[in-house]
Amino acid sequence: MTTVETLNDFYQHKFNWLPENLSNDIGHFNVFRTEEFMGANAKTPPKYSRRDFYKISLVRGHNVYHYGEKSIEIDGMALIFFNPQVPYTIEHISPDWQGYFCIFRESFFTDIVRGHLSEMPMLIPGGNPSYILNAAQYDYVGQIFEKMLAEIKSDYKFKYDLLRNYVTELFHYAMKIEPAQALYKHPDANSRITAVFTELLERQFPIESPSQRFTLRSASDFAERLAVHVNHLNRAIRKTTGKTTTDHILERLTNEAIALLKHTDWNVSEISYCLGFEEPSHFNNFFKKQTANAPSAYRIV
Repeated sequence: MTTVETLNDFYQHKFNWLPENLSNDIGHFNVFRTEEFMGANAKTPPKYSRRDFYKISLVRGHNVYHYGEKSIEIDGMALIFFNPQVPYTIEHISPDWQGYFCIFRESFFTDIVRGHLSEMPMLIPGGNPSYILNAAQYDYVGQIFEKMLAEIKSDYKFKYDLLRNYVTELFHYAMKIEPAQALYKHPDANSRITAVFTELLERQFPIESPSQRFTLRSASDFAERLAVHVNHLNRAIRKTTGKTTTDHILERLTNEAIALLKHTDWNVSEISYCLGFEEPSHFNNFFKKQTANAPSAYRIV
């Protein structure tokens, strides 16, 4: 690695043309579908180098990201943030990779926001640049990129203000789906995993409407979200708390069920549905097993 790839290099290598607004003082921004760079459209192979611009990628497929001193293998879906100070390249393992990415200079943001970019957990040196997504999360982030693609082609006078908001939403969405800070506040791996598990569990509550669903209901659900083996998750939580992963889930679910029975006028069918039970009878059996009482015993008359 001897040079830094500039935006001029990027456009010349990939498209053999330069956009008109590349030198604007407001900072450059552009967004693409990854499929545009497959096959014949990929003019040159990627290089392991620094860039003079930020990049945010939404990816689907089997890829290896060489980022600084790390190599991150992702076989699935992820949102990845690239810092101009850290060299990187992408190695595509599967032929059917797809997704989106946007690129921008730091000057694209206002002075106030610009000062905080380097403090973002996904951009700090040694931070976590990649966020594993499930299918619903991938679709949600994909919709943000589709809005960017539509907006950048529009004639709206303030479209770049709107595009800044979309980019900011990507940063905040990543921080919401994976509480990165919790990974570094605890003395060992077991307590770190337990802290993240607890935050993911608590984030599903309170249940505020009958249409809301409690979706992470089993140890395997949490293990998949945390990208660890379920046995590893169970051992970490038991060692840290003395309880099993399932104990924590059932205890929190029971407490929420009691709160809903006491403080809402929802019927048992509505409560059982939002807590993830397909049938009210399943909820009744669960509740009696956990409390030794029927749900009706907690209704305030």
